This record gives sequence, C-alpha cells and structure tokens, in this order.
Amino acid sequence: MNDSPRLPGHRFLHSPGPTRVPDEVLHAMSRQPMDLSDPRLDNCIAACEAGLKRLLQTLASDVYFYAANGHGAWEAVIANLVAPGQAVLVPGTGHFSESWAVQTEAMGGRVIRTPWVEGLPIDPAEIEAVLRADEAHEITAVFVVHTDTASGITNDLAALRAAIDRTGHPALFVVDVVASLAAAPFAMDALRADVALGASQKGLMVPPGLAFVAANARAMDASRLNTTPRFYWDWQRRQSPLAYRKFCGTPPQSLVFALEASLGLIALEGIEAVFARHRRIADAVHAAVACWSEAGALSFFATVPSSRSVSVTTIAVGEGVDPEALRSIARERFQVAVAGGLGSLTGRAFRIGHLGDMNEAMILGCLAGIEAAMTVQGIPFGRGGVDRAISRLSQLS
Repeated sequence: MNDSPRLPGHRFLHSPGPTRVPDEVLHAMSRQPMDLSDPRLDNCIAACEAGLKRLLQTLASDVYFYAANGHGAWEAVIANLVAPGQAVLVPGTGHFSESWAVQTEAMGGRVIRTPWVEGLPIDPAEIEAVLRADEAHEITAVFVVHTDTASGITNDLAALRAAIDRTGHPALFVVDVVASLAAAPFAMDALRADVALGASQKGLMVPPGLAFVAANARAMDASRLNTTPRFYWDWQRRQSPLAYRKFCGTPPQSLVFALEASLGLIALEGIEAVFARHRRIADAVHAAVACWSEAGALSFFATVPSSRSVSVTTIAVGEGVDPEALRSIARERFQVAVAGGLGSLTGRAFRIGHLGDMNEAMILGCLAGIEAAMTVQGIPFGRGGVDRAISRLSQLS
C-alpha cells in the first residue's frame, strides 16, 4: 500500500532518455497483440520501416529492428562488421564513444581511439591523421557518436565525412544517432553514412526497448564477408517478408505499435518543423544557462557554442555544488526530473533533456523548477534565467 500523499499534476521528465511518451503513443500501446500471420502486423512493421527510412533520409539502406536498447544496436553493428582482431576507429567524444569502444573490445575487436578533450567536439583532423597512417587499410570502420548524451556535444558529421574522404580510406562510416534522430538534421544518403543506428526512447518518443540499424549495400557486403559466428544480431537472417524472421523471433508488438504512432506524429508536424522546435527550445535553455552561469558556480560543459546539442544541455558545477542533491530537490519538491552526470562527469554535472514531446511551456516549467531547487540549495546563480528564456522564445516565435 502506498502511504505517500497524492501529488496533483504530473512530474516533468527532462531526462535525455527516456523521454516523455505522447498520449497518442501510449494509446497505441494499449492494442491487443496480433497473431504473427495477421497482415495488420506486417502492415504496421512496414509502416515503421518506411517511416524510419524517411526520417533517416535514406533510399539506399534497409532497416533492421531489435528488441533491445541502444547498446543492443551497438552490438548488432559490432557483430556484423567487426571480426575478432579487426580494427575500428572510435573518435573520442565522451562517455558514449568510450562505452561503444569498450563494448567493441569485449567482442574481440581492436579499437583505435582519438583522444577526447573535455568540452570539445571531435576534431576531424585527428580522424584524418589516423586514417592516413593506416596505409594497410586495417581499419574496417569509423564509429561516430553524433550527439553524446553525457557531454551534450553534437559532432559535425559533414566535416567528419569530408575528413574520411580526403584520405581515400575505404573504412565504413557508422553513425550513432540515438540521441539526435528526430531532433537534429540527419541525412544518411547525402552524408554517405554506411550505417546508422538508434533506439526508441529519445527523439522517437517511445518507451525503451526497441532499437534499429539501417545499413546500405557497402555495409551489407562487409557483413557477408565477416565470418564471425552470430545469430540474433545477423542482418542477413532478418531479410525476410515474415515478421517472425524480421525480428528473429516474436516482435515486441506494443513497441512497434508505439513507433508507428510516433512516426505518424512526426510526419504530421513535419520534420523541418520538428527540427525548428528543437532548435527553439534548446536556444531557450541555453539562454537560461548562460544567465545562471554569470554567478560563477555553473557553466556550459560544451565550450564550443555551435556544438551544443538541441537534445540535451550538460551543465558543469563548481566546487561545493552537489548536483545530485540539486536533482533530488528538483524532482521530489518541485516535480522536475533532470539527469545527472555520467562516467567521468558523475558528481560534476547535471543535464537538462529537451528533446522529443516537448513544447515551450514545458521547458519554462523545467527551468523554473531548477531555479527553485537552486534557490533552496543555496547555489549561486545569475537571476533571471527564466526571463532570458522567455525573451529568447519571444524573439524566435
């Protein structure tokens, strides 16, 4: 029995994943499961495949779904593209590039890293230098995280693609769009990305548990040449018109229904409008954080303004500021849930997620709740952050 008093309203969710699930998506999940031979299920899966391809802006790639999170999508990529002992280049961009590198090593791959400088995006020149030095072309792929959810940094994919092109190296270009898809522009074919991977719980506005990989012909050729034993993750096994084969077993139908609904909402709003809304809300957050930072206790973790993500803002805290206490006060007293620091940023930062099913009123409520929590905790911050956010939004309307 729950003895806690009832709290009216709802708790604001400003994690960068999982994000808030729209009512239409929740309702879609309430449908009863279908028999696997029911054509309605095939139609739903086909709609998800087509919707994701439109969102990824690809005609050249096929989409493969997994009952998994983003780490599962990483594993699918590794299993298909990296044989034991083969080398991949993982440019350093923070916690998630390092996690992907460690997972690759755990599966027998050899990882070459470029160093990560805290607060900075990937340097294209470092990728170019590593690939030029690889005269034997031992590096089979470059694994890039578009937006690192921990650091709040978005990397310039066009610049990284150009760096690879300048070397003439045949490495595959593999992009993690987990935290950027449906928030920031990404055009897979125009970028000539060979693989893109993502997951459901961020900009796609679906609960965690559904991951995907999109792979073009070059990636499929590399997969076929890779003799690493695999079954569940294998892309070739999933090339089938049958739902059971597409998912290598029973599809997670509720999540597939949810994805169909969320892709419908994105299409209804219009993808350019979705991007503009994320940019507008992020600008409001950045205006507030710039104001808060004037007192010296807080600062943007991403030091290059153009690299600050439209999905999540990471705020570094100074000595004597306990970000976990701040999060607890914001969540329990003011009903605003924000994220903490990850990896090397644990205890050094907190993060405001502002992607997915988000509007102006919601982000202003979040910012006000954080200001209230900082006031309670006695953290020095520049006053008027919400006013700055309002002013920024009024300019952008």
